[in-house]
Amino acid sequence: MKHNTFLVVNPRSGRAKIKNDLLDIISVLSKNDHEVTVYPTKFGGDATNAVATLSSEYDTIVCCGGDGTLNEVISGIMQNKNNYVLGYIPAGTLNEWSSGLKISKKAITAAEDIAKRNVIPLDVGAFDDRYFTYTASFGAFTEASYGAPQDIKNILGQAAYLIEGIKAVGNIKPIHLKFVCDDEVIEDDFLFGSISNSMSVGGVVHFDKKTVELNDGLFEVMLIRNPATIADLNDIIDGILKKDLNRKNIDFLHARKVEIFGANGVSFTLDGEFKEGTDYIKAQNLHSAVNFIVPEQTARIHNKEYKKGE
Repeated sequence: MKHNTFLVVNPRSGRAKIKNDLLDIISVLSKNDHEVTVYPTKFGGDATNAVATLSSEYDTIVCCGGDGTLNEVISGIMQNKNNYVLGYIPAGTLNEWSSGLKISKKAITAAEDIAKRNVIPLDVGAFDDRYFTYTASFGAFTEASYGAPQDIKNILGQAAYLIEGIKAVGNIKPIHLKFVCDDEVIEDDFLFGSISNSMSVGGVVHFDKKTVELNDGLFEVMLIRNPATIADLNDIIDGILKKDLNRKNIDFLHARKVEIFGANGVSFTLDGEFKEGTDYIKAQNLHSAVNFIVPEQTARIHNKEYKKGE
């Protein structure tokens, strides 16, 4: 079956290495019955605009870029009424979400997996008028994801995020917020919080595989309360390192809808991109919103009845 494929490329993602692989990616897809149109992004938000207005002549979209580019592409898909199948070739600095899906960091291997076309439905998060693929977070270290300039990320890689995180340590202050997670109400002073659909958050917090499903219609919500003592802080750190979130100052739960009250002026990051908070925010899990191409082993794990070869 022939596929009309729209290939979105962010030439500045990661260390800009994708330029060296682009012809090979096109070659792999072309040899597997994909007629490819390449669209290099030119500025922030360009991928969203291009995909949102994409015509129905295309049935497949492939994103080459980092987490932010993938966020833009998925945001465009959510605004577009056509039913596309989405493939991802990670080319960013962290590529956090794709790691949980076992998508290869080697561009050619990722392209070959896309050509095999193992498709599963995946959840997408709505955060007021915007979307996120793997996390909406606030508090400690979240500014590191959007604070480091792209040129510095390209040169230093993951170290750029660490440097920005260290710079932010002295400015960490507890934030008082109220959360309504489905029917559960949680209110306190928090150092950090995340609403996620991912195996990890920020490259620091890694969840136990048994606690996360990427297409179950539920978010993983983690809230870290402001510790009263050094001993409490050490317990939080120990819990995170051991993937044991059943600790005194950590709330970890699953929810379809999360309402946040009192977040006016709070800085959030949506898949690494900045979003300023407001007095009321609603995050909603959009169950099975995107048809996503993954490696066959991932398809078998996350969806026993995945669709192959369409």
